[in-house]
Amino acid sequence: MQHSLRGYRGVTTAPHHLASQAGLDILKDGGTAVEACVAMAAALAVVYPHMTGIGGDGFWLIHDPDGHVHAVDACGAAAGKADLSFYGNLTEIPWRGPLAANTVAGTISGWQQALAGDAGTLTLTRLLRDAIELAEEGVAVTRGGAEVGQSKHAELVAQRGAYRDVFTVSGRPLQENDRLKQPALAQTLKTLAENGFQDFYSGCLARAIVGDLADLGSPLTAEDLARHRASEPAPLSVRVNGATLFNTAPPTQGLASLLILALFDRLDVGAAETFGHLHGLVEATKQAFLIRDAHVGDPAYMEMSPQDLLDDPDRLDALAAAIDPARAMPWPWPSALGDTTWFGAADMRGQVVSCIQSTYFEFGSGLVLPETGITWQNRGSSFRLTADGWNALQPGRKPFHTLNPALARFEDGRVMGYGTMGGEGQPQTQAAIFSRYARFGVPLQEAVSRPRWLLGRTWGETSMTLKLESRFSPELVDKLRAAGHDVELLSALTSTMGHAGAIVRHPDAMLEGATDPRSDGAVAAW
Repeated sequence: MQHSLRGYRGVTTAPHHLASQAGLDILKDGGTAVEACVAMAAALAVVYPHMTGIGGDGFWLIHDPDGHVHAVDACGAAAGKADLSFYGNLTEIPWRGPLAANTVAGTISGWQQALAGDAGTLTLTRLLRDAIELAEEGVAVTRGGAEVGQSKHAELVAQRGAYRDVFTVSGRPLQENDRLKQPALAQTLKTLAENGFQDFYSGCLARAIVGDLADLGSPLTAEDLARHRASEPAPLSVRVNGATLFNTAPPTQGLASLLILALFDRLDVGAAETFGHLHGLVEATKQAFLIRDAHVGDPAYMEMSPQDLLDDPDRLDALAAAIDPARAMPWPWPSALGDTTWFGAADMRGQVVSCIQSTYFEFGSGLVLPETGITWQNRGSSFRLTADGWNALQPGRKPFHTLNPALARFEDGRVMGYGTMGGEGQPQTQAAIFSRYARFGVPLQEAVSRPRWLLGRTWGETSMTLKLESRFSPELVDKLRAAGHDVELLSALTSTMGHAGAIVRHPDAMLEGATDPRSDGAVAAW
């Protein structure tokens, strides 16, 4: 569903309407935007399990009413046993199965950390209430969820664990409007509400999780879970014309998202949906991805400072000058996969939250833990099985993350939270939405809904072309091809371009929200 709402006291947006409503109900009950996002995150784990879950990772950007912006890094590290010897003669970590379930799930610690620094007063029982009810009573499977279940059925039912019991009916994949019930996950959420979120890492729930993981063949142990903590690294930021942009620090690709817009800000582009607009952002993307792929990963292993780069106008000028305004730089470059959910909320106090969570691939590793109903991520399958270098597997190392929530603070007082799912496409969609809305004055919902593009691959895609939705004008497509872009046309509204959303709080306290017509989401407001 596609909505744009203005002038309300609180607003939420998520890629599933039931999650948006769960967050809105928290705001109505006097909750904060952070509390609303916890409720939405929990609901999405139930209603959008092909994209996210409590067995994954998450990142937060929070703009508090006093203007302070802080981040939460809820990324889990590789297991203590996950070293080269554990994988024997393998040259790559499998994408599915227990060998892919090699990192701690950080999502719940992110909820815990975000709430610890928040002014909210609602109980965990209240925050998780709607998610528990949805898991117990069941929810209709969406068309997108059914399509994913069908396309990935063979590789997922082959995994050990409870996937077949939860996500199939008589051996067939769930179909649109089938009722998905998840009683084990409901009980897990109840346990978290009663015992607190730390129970996931060092309580009775942790013991159940580790027991299932060990039985299924994962290298994760009780010590790995107990050692995990979310952190609050300083967010990255960069100045562009009229605004300061914020994003999350490594191991996320937030640097790439900020670089794209900082370089584009230096180009002389006068209008949206022109050759200069698309070509400029695509070429800025290439420059940003070259830096990202050479340097970004676990910050403990990095040799460059992302913030120093963003603070150096000479280096940014040089990168922008490397962009040919008329010709495409030769491509491709290796890129990343991934599935994600972005969601956000704004409350009447002035708090704006941009939040993103993921289990990496659709249904993560494919391991659904029988006792707890948790689908465990496969984020650690992105590690390289090599002794050293970029994103090399090391016990305790954080994997590179495509996840990155975005936030902008304008000189006129507006605050914007925005983001999308889509792996490699996340920085590109962020750039499309922000440039349309902030630079060219496109209304917020239109900025999300207009046709989008993707250089490289994202979830479900392997080709490295410049993909365009077919709603772009034939004249623009011809110009891009003539400039050397390897253009591939996709359908008019495709999930390949991600499920995006945005929220803007205006200085007069008016709230505005938008959601993606490519998703099952909605904006909810009161």
